[in-house]
Amino acid sequence: MAQKTVSAESGTTLRTLVNLWPYMWPSDRQDLKFRVVVATVFLVLAKVILVLVPYFYKWATDELSGEGTAPAYLPAVLAGPLMLVVAYNLVRVVQLGFNQLRDALFARVGQHAVRQLAYRTFVHMHALSLRFHLERRTGGLSRIIERGTKGIDTIVRFTILNTVPTILEFALSAVIFAVAYGWAYVAIIAVTVCLYTWFTVRASDWRITIRREMNDSDTDANTKAIDSLLNFETVKYFNNEAMEASRFDRSMGRYEEAATKTWTSLGWLNFGQGVIFGLGMATAMGLSAWEVMRGTQTVGDFVFINTMLMQLSIPLNFIGFIYREIRQALTDIEQMFDLLDVPAEVQDRPGAAPLKVDKGHVRFDDVAFAYDGDRPILKGISFDIPAGRTVAVVGPSGAGKSTISRLIFRFYDIQEGAVLIDGQDVRDVTQESLRAAIGMVPQDTVLFNDTIAYNIRYGRPDASEEEVRRAAELAQIADFIDGLPAGYDTMVGERGLKLSGGEKQRVAIARTILKAPPILILDEATSALDTHTEQEIQAALDMVSRGRTTLVIAHRLSTVIAADEIIVLKDGRIAERGTHHALIAARGLYADMWDRQREASEAEERLRLARETDEMGVVVRKVPSY
Repeated sequence: MAQKTVSAESGTTLRTLVNLWPYMWPSDRQDLKFRVVVATVFLVLAKVILVLVPYFYKWATDELSGEGTAPAYLPAVLAGPLMLVVAYNLVRVVQLGFNQLRDALFARVGQHAVRQLAYRTFVHMHALSLRFHLERRTGGLSRIIERGTKGIDTIVRFTILNTVPTILEFALSAVIFAVAYGWAYVAIIAVTVCLYTWFTVRASDWRITIRREMNDSDTDANTKAIDSLLNFETVKYFNNEAMEASRFDRSMGRYEEAATKTWTSLGWLNFGQGVIFGLGMATAMGLSAWEVMRGTQTVGDFVFINTMLMQLSIPLNFIGFIYREIRQALTDIEQMFDLLDVPAEVQDRPGAAPLKVDKGHVRFDDVAFAYDGDRPILKGISFDIPAGRTVAVVGPSGAGKSTISRLIFRFYDIQEGAVLIDGQDVRDVTQESLRAAIGMVPQDTVLFNDTIAYNIRYGRPDASEEEVRRAAELAQIADFIDGLPAGYDTMVGERGLKLSGGEKQRVAIARTILKAPPILILDEATSALDTHTEQEIQAALDMVSRGRTTLVIAHRLSTVIAADEIIVLKDGRIAERGTHHALIAARGLYADMWDRQREASEAEERLRLARETDEMGVVVRKVPSY
């Protein structure tokens, strides 16, 4: 079982690295490839200089002790211990300079990789189906993307700029020790490196499991926090601040436990690495000290070996750091690539052509659809919306009314039948052209946390200020906007919460007017408004729908009296159809719904009149509402 787990883990790591390669070596950016090459050259030069640094320290030490082992080919200017000390420090500065040049050149490569992956992920999120986003938790999704974009910078930087050069430094050091001091020192270093690497890998693998637990807890806590804040008013309505805080604290408690384990395990890892390297260094230096006492090495050789080992400790420790960082970054980025691997449920067919809207005739031809296979929603629905006409769909909750609008937009693909626009199956045209031809005024208008002008212009981003103002006038909201201190530059707040329901609906209508689509869908656009506001909004909607093919999905039947045809859905089938007067005369389901709503409206009106009379100081008897 353990072997299978390791194999699966290795496969996941390899797959993630393969996915990352295009970002590490971008095929369409020769300038970035050039930066990578030049940065690598500087890095190699820095490593070569680094292994030469201890020689100046050795020669200076021997000069001070009177043994004079500096080679004759050194320039005369470096004669004497003082100049060798200066050269030692100068070479270190040069080596540091090459490292900084490397980092400066590679900065754009790393940030370009982060940007490209973030952009690809963002685009992919919008390409995924509505089903995916209804099932996904927004807070957790944002956390995955945030950690993933940070993880790619770590992996790109460490993979290209550190792993290969570190191996090069070990190789150069091994050659120097083998040639100058014998294979015994190479053996000591090799055993130390192998033990150090083995321990680091095993300990880091153990820590990765803890890191995943910490990430899961962090994602869960962030999800609960965002979900609670998005539903701020609901929390207040039910006085559940303490319950929300308790849920969040439980998630943070799990995060606290995992984070504590992470830091504790890091302490044990660092201690074990220190013990292994300390034993290896003690062995090598002890051997050198013994040879100095025998006279086969100078004090400078002892200093040289010590300096080389100290220099090797940096990349050796960095190997552990690189491994930990790359594995942790892979853990962070793994979920992001899993998201990128999620296929879009609704995709354009190969060779799909743009929708050509001639008249705007919409037809449902024997459409059957189910969100889940065991719960059908629409069962053989057929109806037409002639060009320029208005058809309303009404019915009890759960009858499938809103599903019809989603199918016209092709948020889902139907199982049977066809949805046609001017004779073209919506599955055979591009989604972009399809949605460009349709305007939507939904029941719950959610605005972007930006200005009123931005939200209106969202219908057509290239619209001029004059066109935005004209759309606002047609939507009967221009006077309200002009009365605001900041006018069209007024911020609407998160999800438009600074505006009332009627004001948000008018902004949505203005946005749709600006888009000027040939086909319009009104999805219960006034059901959440009071009667007075509904009447005002309905006048604007009637103006917008004039001359357009319009589908009205309605809860309040008073808004569909003028429709050319009313379709009554029940249990996913068409129960009745006809004009308002014909359906009333038929005394069926529609007439029953009409009677109930009329009674409720009359009771509401009586109660409103009673309250107004009471407020005027007239003693009245309250009329109960039913």
